[in-house]
Amino acid sequence: MNIENKNILILGLGVSGVASAKALNKLKANITINDSKAKEELEKHIEELNNIDIRYCLGVNNINLDNIDLIVKSPGIKNSVPIIQDAIKKDIEVITDIELGYRLFKNKIIAITGTNGKTTATTLVGRIFKDAGINAHISGNIGIGILWELVNSKKEDIFIIESSSFQLENTYDFKPNISTIINLKSDHLDWHGNYENYKNAKMKIFKNQDDKDFTILNYDDLEVRELEKQMKSKTVFFSGREKLKNGIFIDCNNIVYSDGIKNINIIKLDDIKIPGKHNIENIMTAIGIALAFDIDINSIRKTISEFEGVEHRLEFVDEIENVRYYNDSKGTNIAASIQAIKSLDGPIILIAGGYDKNSTYDEFIEAFDGKISALILLGQTASKIKKSAEKYDIKNIYIVNNMKEAVNKAYSLAGYKSNVLLSPASASWGMYNNYAERGDDFKNRVKNLRRNLNDQKS
Repeated sequence: MNIENKNILILGLGVSGVASAKALNKLKANITINDSKAKEELEKHIEELNNIDIRYCLGVNNINLDNIDLIVKSPGIKNSVPIIQDAIKKDIEVITDIELGYRLFKNKIIAITGTNGKTTATTLVGRIFKDAGINAHISGNIGIGILWELVNSKKEDIFIIESSSFQLENTYDFKPNISTIINLKSDHLDWHGNYENYKNAKMKIFKNQDDKDFTILNYDDLEVRELEKQMKSKTVFFSGREKLKNGIFIDCNNIVYSDGIKNINIIKLDDIKIPGKHNIENIMTAIGIALAFDIDINSIRKTISEFEGVEHRLEFVDEIENVRYYNDSKGTNIAASIQAIKSLDGPIILIAGGYDKNSTYDEFIEAFDGKISALILLGQTASKIKKSAEKYDIKNIYIVNNMKEAVNKAYSLAGYKSNVLLSPASASWGMYNNYAERGDDFKNRVKNLRRNLNDQKS
């Protein structure tokens, strides 16, 4: 695919938009950028593109598409917006950066998706590859933007892509060498419209694979298991519940790989540092990918034993007056937050709430299992979660205005050996730009709490 002198419209000037603009400039395309935000709100990103000839159309929702050859959209922009509907009528192709990157560069790609666990699995796979001496880039839904990394890479470089449903929705030729679906739960219904659309977007990760490729699947997730029937790629299953004739499973407190003939012990469960059954899923996913790439088992074992998790995912922040504070801002949906609650012992003071993705919260409340001693809520979903909690006779519910109030309230309620857990079961939008910003705010509030207490004692 040659894009030199092509007129390309980038929709959305975020991280992926900036990376795409830099890459497309290097590839000598003519660039237009449209964003509904005003110039003043985008100054930081515009500064990064100061030396590039770009036509900006900012503060508007629609522009004239005459002479536009291709649209590269920010993953979060819905296909239902007028400008994309206009493009479809004009037969202008609309794709995401991972699709364009695949078409342009054809590097070996490992693509990781699932409702939960993507970031942890992607980060761990990247660590395994780098520790094994393989030049690998972690990109996609995390990182600095895949197009800029691709345009500056070598042909032999490997790309490990955290692939969201938003990114996969507008892919057509995208064909990873190794793909994985860790799990499937209801999420992003506000964006996709319904669960089937969400699931279909996820399934695009393996749509173009063939028998030379691999797909790693969660045997314990029945919906994921059934996807094998639609695949042309070689399938590797993992299971935390059953011993598999072929695949990755748990036996005698070890994660084991069976090739159908012999069993190979990969790592003892006691040697794993990150807590929670969900992280065992993530680790088995990473093992499947690494084995499909023929990485040495001793190297895989060493990296996993040293891995301490990722920021904003059940991240230990501090212990203050015998109360431990955990940042799980990455818990942007109900299933993720349930896993976080299951991973900690009670009593837990839970801080939750945020942007409403049209989720219902009864399943979330049912998972409390007597562990939650107090529930602190903020954001759009606060009243919705409170209503569900009251149905289940949950006591000690508090609604606050911001993170500062939430952390201060948690401190005032915390008893000896309590855990304070930020796991919102909601997206961050409306209050924060992303989950990382929300997690950083929580961590800063905990730091301030410690500082203020130390000042009082001095």
